[in-house]
Amino acid sequence: MLKGFFNVPVPVNEPVLNYGPRSVERAALKAALDEARSKQVDIPMYIGGREVRTGKLMELRPPHDHKHLLGTFHYGDKSHVTAAIDAALAAKADWENLPWEQRAAIFLKAADLVAGPYRYKINAATMLGQSKNAYQAEIDAACEFIDFLRFNVQYMTEIYQQQPPVSGKGVWNRLEQRPLEGFVFALTPFNFTAIAGNLPASAAMMGNVVVWKPADTQVYAANVIMQIFKEAGLPDGVINLIYADGPEVGNVVFNHPDFAGIHFTGSTKVFQHIWQEIGTNIHKYKTYPRIVGETGGKDFVLAHPSANADAVAVALLRGAFEYQGQKCSAASRAYIPASLWPAVKEHMVREMASFKMGPTEDFGNFINAVISEVSFDKLAKYIDAAKADKGVELVAGGGYDKSQGWFIEPTVLRVDDPYYVTMCEELFGPVLTIYVYDDNEWDKILDIVDKTSIYALTGAILSQDRYAIAEATQRLRNAAGNFYINDKPTGAVVGQQPFGGARGSGTNDKAGSMINLLRWVSPRTIKETFDSPKDYRYPFLEKEV
Repeated sequence: MLKGFFNVPVPVNEPVLNYGPRSVERAALKAALDEARSKQVDIPMYIGGREVRTGKLMELRPPHDHKHLLGTFHYGDKSHVTAAIDAALAAKADWENLPWEQRAAIFLKAADLVAGPYRYKINAATMLGQSKNAYQAEIDAACEFIDFLRFNVQYMTEIYQQQPPVSGKGVWNRLEQRPLEGFVFALTPFNFTAIAGNLPASAAMMGNVVVWKPADTQVYAANVIMQIFKEAGLPDGVINLIYADGPEVGNVVFNHPDFAGIHFTGSTKVFQHIWQEIGTNIHKYKTYPRIVGETGGKDFVLAHPSANADAVAVALLRGAFEYQGQKCSAASRAYIPASLWPAVKEHMVREMASFKMGPTEDFGNFINAVISEVSFDKLAKYIDAAKADKGVELVAGGGYDKSQGWFIEPTVLRVDDPYYVTMCEELFGPVLTIYVYDDNEWDKILDIVDKTSIYALTGAILSQDRYAIAEATQRLRNAAGNFYINDKPTGAVVGQQPFGGARGSGTNDKAGSMINLLRWVSPRTIKETFDSPKDYRYPFLEKEV
């Protein structure tokens, strides 16, 4: 076995390619899109070293072109969940005993594969399967995924380097970071390919074995992630990729004695149900499971009367409508002072008129489709209710069309009631609700922002008044785990803004930081005494002479 204290390559954020006209990357991505659309893929589950095909096929279609078939994937059942757990546990001993630098090398290689030969394939898969435009796919499927892999390797070494600062005379104190005892379940969402890759990878990097279930609407890109892991040299059984009904999967996973933790991103309702189920079954487990989850938000933008109206408008346009508002961090409620509202409204209406909406393959489209018909129908229902409400002004948008794809127009509502339903409930789509407040009600509006929603993921304050910024930063300290000053509330970068929120938004274990990786290890303290005592007696027991 190699001996040495190894330094890993210093991570830097992956540069974002711009895909401008006549650029090399634009041509390469177009070719990858054409290649993906030209064939239908047959996607298996990956259990141990096997590609598992059940014959129960589920279709994959672009949300923006639901008449086109990208391929099918093989749906499993409880038996496949059990097989995946068995494969993970069978791989556990060899994987956790592999020297850490060997694990690190696998994920560093995976990062280079994403940055190089797989960049356009994984971006194209994200564009087609999840309806992300070229830029949104680039910052997600390529750059953020690469950053997760590289920075997490650095964080892993920092965790291992943390040792007791003092060893007394004749003693050596050490700290060992053990993988969790059992398997980790990764349950990943549709909206970020990087999250789908990071949730299983971060746990595996720390020596754990994983059963991974992605959202059905993200399987197309998840398959590419698994191909990358396999080419990077990830041993069979370390990460097992399955597709099956959520409750069926949960019934097996959360009743298994070796369940050691869950890494989750998804809805609050699902996460709360999972937590309840884990609590009910707590007596069945060998160890208390780690429960790590990020569960969405109702993210706010608060403008102070001193704010720049154009900056407010752009923060709203980008924050609310990039990737059709299907980001956990997307701006979905805003509070604008009456003095700024006319200018902000004029800017937003003018720029929204320039938005182009359509398929991702046309790089001129800023807006694409929402993920599914279920999402489309839910959003249309809320929009129709708002149109019929006398207390709501339809500022822009409000249209929708499902004939070719699940297209919802970016929609801006202005409400008379700051507690109107779309100010409080997470919609997960391109719907922004604005409440206009009197300029002299700054103190009151801070309380309203803080108390309106159960969520506390992201939020933004725009102001040129430093006292107002300081006050909002303090008063809203529990309202957002990621707080932005004079910027939109989206776009957290690995290594720069660790991401996560509290309240109804999750456990705030900060993906993209060392904090998250600490959840996937169980420390053991080792004390070694070099000259062991040979007599039980202490000096105080001796009699006075």
